[in-house]
Amino acid sequence: MSLQNSPQPKFNDVATPDDGLPILVTRRCSTQPTPEGELAAGLSELESIIGQELAETARKNTPSQTAPAASRALEKLIIQIPCYNEAETLGITLDALPREIDGIESVEWLIIDDGSQDATVAVAKQHGVDHVVKLPKNQGLARAFQAGLNECLRLGADVIVNTDADNQYCADDIQNLVDPIVRGEAELVIGARPISETSHFSFLKKKLQKLGSFVVRQVSQADVTDAPSGFRAITRKTAMRLNVFSDYTYTLETIIQAGQNSFAVKSVPIRTNADLRPSRLLKSISSYVTRSAMTIVRIFMTYRPLHFFGIPGVALCMGSLFLCLRYLAFFVLDGGAGHVQSLILAAITMGAGLLFVVVGLLGDLISVNRKLMEKVDYRLAVLDDRITNRLLNQSDTNQQQRAEAKTGDQNSSEHSTRSQ
Repeated sequence: MSLQNSPQPKFNDVATPDDGLPILVTRRCSTQPTPEGELAAGLSELESIIGQELAETARKNTPSQTAPAASRALEKLIIQIPCYNEAETLGITLDALPREIDGIESVEWLIIDDGSQDATVAVAKQHGVDHVVKLPKNQGLARAFQAGLNECLRLGADVIVNTDADNQYCADDIQNLVDPIVRGEAELVIGARPISETSHFSFLKKKLQKLGSFVVRQVSQADVTDAPSGFRAITRKTAMRLNVFSDYTYTLETIIQAGQNSFAVKSVPIRTNADLRPSRLLKSISSYVTRSAMTIVRIFMTYRPLHFFGIPGVALCMGSLFLCLRYLAFFVLDGGAGHVQSLILAAITMGAGLLFVVVGLLGDLISVNRKLMEKVDYRLAVLDDRITNRLLNQSDTNQQQRAEAKTGDQNSSEHSTRSQ
C-alpha cells in the first residue's frame, strides 16, 4: 500500500471505557460493505494514521533553527502522591504544594489511594485534589507509583512530580526539581536529601542510605546522590518507558532502568521537613537491606546478564585451570597419587563455569530481545497517545462546530422573528 495515496481516517463510533481512554469500536466504509472490504478499509486507515504519525515524529525530531527546545514552555505538570491511610498527614502535604511552577502552564494534583481504610480520599477532596486513582486493595508502594504514572500519562502530563504523603520533602523545592527538565538538561531528576544532617535518621540508616546509593551508582552508571529518595520529577517520554516490576519500592529499580537506557539523570539538593510518622517502608533494617539487595540483583541480572553470569563463570573456569595445573604438577613429581580429588574438583568447577557462561550468553540474547520489545512498546504507546489526542481534539472541534451552528440557528430564528 502507498502511504501517500491512502484515504484519510474516518472514525464512526468511539466508546469510552472505565479507564477513560477512547477506543475505536467500528470502522465502516460505505462503498465496500463486505467483510473483505471492511478489512481493507481498516488497514488503509491504519496505514494512513501510521504514515502521518511517522511524518509528524520526523518533523518534531528535526532541530529547530529558530529556538531551542529548552525554551519551550511545558503545558501540564501533575504532582502525584501515593497514599495508604494518610488522612492525618495528607492535608499538611497538600497545603504546601504549589499551583504555579515557572516554565509550566498548568499544575494539577493527583493522589493514588492504595486501598486506604481511613478518610484519605475525603481529605484529598477537601484540599482541592484534581484527580484520584483508587486501587481496590493495598498493592504496595511500587504498584501505586506505576498506577499514578499511567494515569498522569493518560491525563496528558508533560512532567510528573512524585512526592510522599507524609510531608517528608519540602514542597518549595519542586521548582528545583523541574528546572533541569524545563532547561532540557535532564529527563529524570531526583531530589537529594541532606542525609548526614537529617536528625531523625539513625546512624545505621544514614550509612545504609549512602551505601545503597553507592551500589546503585555502580550498577546504573548514573550519578545519583540519594537513590532511595522518592522526591523526583520525570518527563513524559521517560515515564512512558519506565516499567516497575517490584512489589516493594520503585526508587532503586527506576534509577537502574534509567541508567541502563541512557536517560539523562540528575540529582539536585533538596530540603526535608520534620518527621511526622515513622517510615512504613523501613519496618526493620534487615528486611529493608535484604529486599533492596534483591531488587538491585534482580535488575542487574535483567539488564546486564552477560556480566552477572559471565564474570563468575570465567572465574570458575580459571579456578578449574588452576586445579588442573596443580594436579599435573603433582603428577609429574610423584605420579599424582592421592591428588585425584583435585582433578575431580577441577572437572566440576569447569562444568559449573561453562554453565554460567552459557546462561550469561542466553540471558544476553534475551536482553537484546527485551530491549527491542521495549522500543516497540514505547512506539506503540506514543502512537496510541497521539491517536487519542487527535480523537479528543476532533471531538472538541465537532462540539465547537455544533455549538456555533446552534448559535447561528438561534440568531437566524431571532432575526426572522424580528422581521415578522
